[in-house]
Amino acid sequence: MDTKSKLLLIVAFMLLGITTATIVNISLNFREYSIDSAIDKANMTATIVKDGLTAHMVNGIMDKRQYFLDKVSTNDGVKSLWVVRSQNVTKQYGEGLHSESARDAIDAKVLTTGETIKEVSEKASQILLRVTIPYKAESNGGSPNCLSCHDVKHQDTLGAISMEFDISAVRNSGFITILKILSINLLFIVVVLFLLNHYISPYTKLFTNLRTGIKRAHSGDFTHNFSTSVGGDAKLIISQMNTLFGKMQETFGDIKYNLATFIPDGCVSSSDPLYEAKMIIRELSDIYKFKKTIELDSSKDMVYIRITDVLKTKFEIAHFAFYEVSNVLSERKLIYISEAGSICYAEVEKNALECRAHRTKTDVISTEFINLCQTCDAKDLKYVCIPFSINADNSLVLSMTAKTEEELSRINSHSLSIKNYLEAAKPVIESKILMDKLRDTSLRDGMTGLYNRRFLEEFIDKIMGQAQREKETYSVMMLDVDFFKMVNDTYGHDVGDKVIVAIGKVLKENTRNADLAIRYGGEEFVVMLHNASDEGALEVAHKIHSAFGALTFDVGAGEKLQKTMSIGVSKFPIDGDTIWKCIKFADTALYKAKTTGRNKIVVYTHEMSEDENVR
Repeated sequence: MDTKSKLLLIVAFMLLGITTATIVNISLNFREYSIDSAIDKANMTATIVKDGLTAHMVNGIMDKRQYFLDKVSTNDGVKSLWVVRSQNVTKQYGEGLHSESARDAIDAKVLTTGETIKEVSEKASQILLRVTIPYKAESNGGSPNCLSCHDVKHQDTLGAISMEFDISAVRNSGFITILKILSINLLFIVVVLFLLNHYISPYTKLFTNLRTGIKRAHSGDFTHNFSTSVGGDAKLIISQMNTLFGKMQETFGDIKYNLATFIPDGCVSSSDPLYEAKMIIRELSDIYKFKKTIELDSSKDMVYIRITDVLKTKFEIAHFAFYEVSNVLSERKLIYISEAGSICYAEVEKNALECRAHRTKTDVISTEFINLCQTCDAKDLKYVCIPFSINADNSLVLSMTAKTEEELSRINSHSLSIKNYLEAAKPVIESKILMDKLRDTSLRDGMTGLYNRRFLEEFIDKIMGQAQREKETYSVMMLDVDFFKMVNDTYGHDVGDKVIVAIGKVLKENTRNADLAIRYGGEEFVVMLHNASDEGALEVAHKIHSAFGALTFDVGAGEKLQKTMSIGVSKFPIDGDTIWKCIKFADTALYKAKTTGRNKIVVYTHEMSEDENVR
């Protein structure tokens, strides 16, 4: 029901209520008026009868009183009339004409109490008013004196007159009057409603028009044109509303589509474009703050920590694993994993192509197909795996797990937003990777691919500090090619370079990822074996020594060249409290090997530092 109908209905009910109250009041007044009129007539009739009977008694014609009573009873409105005698009068004069004794309980009660009784009897066909009025003996010294004729006392009841009045005509007259009043009121209501409808219709149309425009504006459509036939201030307001909506359409009309260029569809979904725009702006603001933060981070690893924090706090993802993938080597490195552990089999770490998400470059959602990823051991867990490409050489994989489909659906609903954060981080990560590569290049020997002395100088304190905190050890080896200068002098630097490159290859093949192989300078190399036992360190030294000694180098004209190396070994922190000292002690042991015949492995002892020929 529209506003106008409600208003007209309310006014109609109010007017009908007033009409009903008026009619009820008039009806009650008519009833009381008719009864009061009949009672007045009864009192007058009773007085007439009393005076007439007294006159008959004084004149000695009481036997003629019936004629008088019949004449009185024929008055308009009197249906019946009778006179009753009290016991005192009956005892003195007899029962009278037509047995003038009490006819009913009302007569008897009036004779006993001396009080007037009025009683209304209403039926569908008529209304009767019964009035019984007592006659009392009077002896006020005037004329007549009742006590002179009756053997009674003053104010004793001599008798009573009972009358019945038909007041139906008054009721019918009142009913007709009420119908007239009702008709007039109904006509008045119709006229009022007609006039009200005529004058408020333009305003209700205006309100309806405003409501339609506002409803469309709530959906992001400000093209509604407001109109009204009302003049004055209303017309001015409509003009201002049209101007306002025109400006809002220019400002907000295409806001969703403009913002969609920054945030893909589906990240924020709402039937209200303005609310959607608000959420997109908030998302853009959060991503902008995130990007500005990571741009100032010192390393790629710190950026990864930021992404992990966003996943935990903003998206409230409790269980996930975050991987960095080398597209060149098809290997992936774990960045972060929650306490729940990885759902992937071990072979995926060695061969990233075993990961379905990385291989297909598409999101993998476990609920889409039974046992979708064959290299996942999810058991009762649900999972969403998101691949993300950084550049041709590097990618990321995010694996998120949930215990219920509802939780999985919630996680999956954040997928697009998560990708927005990864997209914002992409240029920063790519820049950090490039910087790492440049830095790694500056820290590596271009000929062998091993770390150079600059690396050692830059990171030795950090490596040593970590080793001291973790109670770790390093076996330090100093390697040198025997008579290397003769190779350059005899066969040229090209052959010398081949020897250097071969040493680098031998060191790579005979050391672990946790170990460090460094070209210290010229033909000198340093190898640092992480947490190696004394026996293990010597075993590695012998492997390197033997592998290099077995190499042959083509020097031209069919001639082959074989070289040997000498190796000095020390141990941190057993031999020295700093790695630099241990490198020096390994160099001392190397010198011992050189001066005692070359082509051998010598382990450092403290006595060597005391020997002036070795120092």
